[in-house]
Amino acid sequence: MLPKVIIYNAVSLDGRTTGFNADSELYYELASRLKVDAVLMGSETVLTGFEARPFHGCPEDEEDFKPREVDPADERPILVVPDSRGQVRIWSKVREMPYIRDILVLCSRSTPQEYLDFLDERYVKYMIIGYEKVDLGFALEELNTQFGVKSVRVDSGGILNGVLIREGLVDEVHVLIHPELVGGTSPSSIYQAPDLESDDATIPVFLMDLEKLKNDTLLLKYRIFK
Repeated sequence: MLPKVIIYNAVSLDGRTTGFNADSELYYELASRLKVDAVLMGSETVLTGFEARPFHGCPEDEEDFKPREVDPADERPILVVPDSRGQVRIWSKVREMPYIRDILVLCSRSTPQEYLDFLDERYVKYMIIGYEKVDLGFALEELNTQFGVKSVRVDSGGILNGVLIREGLVDEVHVLIHPELVGGTSPSSIYQAPDLESDDATIPVFLMDLEKLKNDTLLLKYRIFK
């Protein structure tokens, strides 16, 4: 069975995901209300958040090469990161994030053995799901079966969002709209996917809730018709 999947993003009034003064404190305060079992984050988002380069490591100490016990009573979500190419090498920094209890990396059969060894040496959990790339649908099912994950918040960029939406894996989309106009021509959207060939292929949604927050910021919650 698939868990409930909620895409959650902050944008400007014109739908941009970068270039505006995002209220990060409000963003994470609202995120904590969702009470999910897992947070799904793209590898590019992880690297951007830590200002790290792909395939580059960070300073480590002896503790990074020891197993870490996870308190079964810890109700924080696990962080799930698809990374079949092995780009993220800064797991010691990622582990310091205060709102996660553990990490799970999603790999595929094409993931280099060298990267799997890298994860093993640092006791970073991983699953091999898919062949050339991570099979996200199967991964979500396994999260439910193996880890009891019933709900997932997607905290990522438009590319991962686009794959999830096009594959019909998303139940809700929550958008935090900031009262700023950015403009520009660079791709910056919460939903990036190949252009549609017909208007009939659009995905209908309906508004579940609208909340006006501080400084004229709006939180819109939509359910996706499946």
